[in-house]
Amino acid sequence: MFRITLPDGSVREVAPGTTPADIAAAIGPGLAKAALAARVDGELRDIGRPFEGDAQLALVTAKDEKDALELARHDYAHILAEAVQNLFPGTQITFGPATDDGFYYDFAPKDRPFTEEDLPAIEAEMRKIIAADAPLIREVWSRADLIERWTRQGERFKAEWAQELPEGEELTVYRAGKGEDAWLDMCRGPHLASTGKVDPNAFKLTRVSGAYWRGDQKNAMLSRIYGTGWLNRKQLDEHLTRLEEAAKRDHRKLGQEMDLFHLQQEAHGSVFWHPHGFTIWRQLEAYMRRAIDAAGYSEVKTPQVMDARQWEQSGHWGKYRENMFVIPDEVPNIDDEGPIVSDAADWMALKPMNCPAHVLIFRQGIKSYRELPIRLYENGCCHRNEPHGALHGLMRVRQFTQDDAHIFCREDQIVEEVQAFCRLADRIYRDFGFKYSIKLALRPDKRFGTEEMWDKAEAELRDAVVRAGLATEEYGWEELPGEGAFYAPKLEWHLTDAIGRTWQVGTIQSDRVLPERLDASYVGEDGERHRPVMLHRAIFGSYERFIGILIEHFAGKLPVWLAPIQAVVATIVSDADDYAKEVAQKLQAAGIRVDTDLRNEKINYKVREHSVAKVPNLLVVGKREAEEGTVALRVLGSQGQQMLSLDEAVAKLVAEATPPDLA
Repeated sequence: MFRITLPDGSVREVAPGTTPADIAAAIGPGLAKAALAARVDGELRDIGRPFEGDAQLALVTAKDEKDALELARHDYAHILAEAVQNLFPGTQITFGPATDDGFYYDFAPKDRPFTEEDLPAIEAEMRKIIAADAPLIREVWSRADLIERWTRQGERFKAEWAQELPEGEELTVYRAGKGEDAWLDMCRGPHLASTGKVDPNAFKLTRVSGAYWRGDQKNAMLSRIYGTGWLNRKQLDEHLTRLEEAAKRDHRKLGQEMDLFHLQQEAHGSVFWHPHGFTIWRQLEAYMRRAIDAAGYSEVKTPQVMDARQWEQSGHWGKYRENMFVIPDEVPNIDDEGPIVSDAADWMALKPMNCPAHVLIFRQGIKSYRELPIRLYENGCCHRNEPHGALHGLMRVRQFTQDDAHIFCREDQIVEEVQAFCRLADRIYRDFGFKYSIKLALRPDKRFGTEEMWDKAEAELRDAVVRAGLATEEYGWEELPGEGAFYAPKLEWHLTDAIGRTWQVGTIQSDRVLPERLDASYVGEDGERHRPVMLHRAIFGSYERFIGILIEHFAGKLPVWLAPIQAVVATIVSDADDYAKEVAQKLQAAGIRVDTDLRNEKINYKVREHSVAKVPNLLVVGKREAEEGTVALRVLGSQGQQMLSLDEAVAKLVAEATPPDLA
């Protein structure tokens, strides 16, 4: 008999072959109906998978929303794949994971790529499969049998993957239905008990795109079908409403309407900043400089290109090389014939991060324990070789600038420095109107350093957050096993935007590995050499992505202090042109970024155009305003207008345009 311990501490003795579903049924019919899956010794499993020995059991229901959503989305992906093969015989299947808000599946179509016109028919077929309520049965197959099955069915992608899975790994298949006609897919699981356990009205297929097999552009191009999936129709409708709102806020669309930036294939993943967009950048840069100057940082500038040997020593060459742009260190061949570079060239790389260069600055000259902490800051331009298909506007680019800093400190200074950073990050995020949660990302499986190093680093970060009063439910405090960097654990700041989306932005990492690898040291009070601890930290993360987040958070209606053009003076009649210029000059003298609109157009046309461009203040002047020395102020997003004297208008705009840290 197996001893199964329930969350309340009670123990049930059951015979081999008993499943979590059996225990749910024994407890009561209500739980038997509600139970979707089980956590057995912490592992999420099928509700019908038999116990293998004594175990801790927690039954999963729809109330366990995170687990329930992942299960449902995984099922939707499998149902999608079955529907596609039903409708388009000869289509090969590859992979179909759950995502943060839904699922996707990659297909190799027999005849043509799929299009969005195919989606309604596929959705209808999916609902038929759900209505059939076929059981989802887990089976363990031998490698040889599974490869033979996939090969016989013409599923070359599945056969290739099965062939390359590690020896000794259990190969599991899920069968939808019974008999030879059952639909099969290779999958680790878990799944719900049957196809009918998902809500047929709680999913929607959203789009189709191309995707390379295994993400490698040298491989076959596949058709990827995306969907969103939820536990019920209400959740789906709420999500679709959020998507509509997100589409209105898309930073790429607003960036074009506001003339902020553009991207083009001549520089994949790099941003062409227009004057208005770069004005936002400069305001953020000036704001951050004031913040770091006040916090005791010294700003530095480091090279873009460094020798590969430096990256080898830091560990990035072995762990990160596939994301680096490498450059031969030789003069290229200028003849028409022959290779451009020889095989004998040494290699250099564009920096993907700033930390090794900051260590090299720290190493210049002998440092005393009295000089620590040393805080080095850089608006550091970095390059990462992201796949073309992964690039997304400002949110994921190849060239980006980090608000990056590294704090070199003694062991006894770590907690205090992390606390100080927590206070700085809190003030900055609040200045931009963001709420946030804070997470601790713990050691990954593949890492440098000793267990003792990691124990200390994780404990220090945890202790600093506790002392800062942030390790609470209010701040969404959570520990994330396995999600740290290969050289250090990290604290992460997750911002919540105006429509409820979260963005992981700021970080601080406690690193004992890089100072060791790059031989950084200081002279201690005892006269001996000691290793500093290196705290890697950023608040914006990157200027590009933070600007993208701001555009979407504010739907383009940026705070006046950040707006590229803070006011436009527009005329109703040409008789007011001279007065409009006078108003603009007075605003400009007061430090306001102002334009005039003297075109021979109707005022309603001008109002509409400047509203689309998200100009926060429109000062309308006509013959009457010129005679009286007044303006009619229209504020973006509000109805009507306010009549003010010119001096009142200038004072009002100056107050609104003052950055929050200077107000």
